[in-house]
Amino acid sequence: MSTSRRLLAVAGFAAATALILTGCAGEPSPVTKAIADSAAPKTVGTTISKVSPATGSVSGGQITISGKNLGTVKSVEIGGQTAALKHTSSSKVVATVPAAENFQAGAVDLSLNAANGKTVATRDNAYTYAVTTPVDRQLNYAMTYWKNYNTAAWGDLNPVGGDCANFVSQTLIARGWTQNAEWYNKNAAADWSPAWGYVPAMDNYFTANAATLGLTEYPLDQRAAIKVGDIVMFDWNNNDSLDHVQIVSAVEHVNGKIEIKMAGHNEDTDYRDLDTTITVDHPGATGHFWSLSK
Repeated sequence: MSTSRRLLAVAGFAAATALILTGCAGEPSPVTKAIADSAAPKTVGTTISKVSPATGSVSGGQITISGKNLGTVKSVEIGGQTAALKHTSSSKVVATVPAAENFQAGAVDLSLNAANGKTVATRDNAYTYAVTTPVDRQLNYAMTYWKNYNTAAWGDLNPVGGDCANFVSQTLIARGWTQNAEWYNKNAAADWSPAWGYVPAMDNYFTANAATLGLTEYPLDQRAAIKVGDIVMFDWNNNDSLDHVQIVSAVEHVNGKIEIKMAGHNEDTDYRDLDTTITVDHPGATGHFWSLSK
């Protein structure tokens, strides 16, 4: 074979080989694709392997989420609520569990989100809220009966002046307090003491028995000492005669300010704002907190 023919044969073979490897349209062949895919680096997705603890108080707490590629997590949602991040690493996320919505028990979903807000990992029913503490029982009761009165057990004192103190006393029973000769409600309000259902008498009872009951009094501007389950007394007219009482249902830190929300009867509310109450609803109103340690 002449030199020119040999060169033409080699060129033809090379062209045929190229067509086999690339295809007529210039796309890589399946063999070429397989080789390229096996050599390419693998992207590891964000995964959740463990949630600890898996059960906690309806009042909130702390949670540790273990898994892979967690360093990209910038926010956590538990039951649709934002959980503040405390620590993140490639294998662990620690977050503050918010109080359960309306302090109700039950299983909720968990979501991990990236900086752009996109969800990168989820787990259904990953965390279970449970009523476990005295405060849990108190707030769970309050959120159950702030609107639908528990008249079968405790009656309704609205016809005789108002049910706010009666309702607060009920929440304290749910918290674990016990009735006594000074503080009682018998037979669904067929018989009740002033300390149970009359605001000024209730406040006097708290003052006289503060040490035994685990109560500490604070002015309305000393909010850093106040927590969920504490009691708020009001004097609407600032005339040294108390008119109203509620319990604290939320303590929120907003733009460097502490906001207090309250639950109670008259008016029936679950998250009534303290500042609105004393500036809009009752301008010039005064009062004080009773903080509970028991």
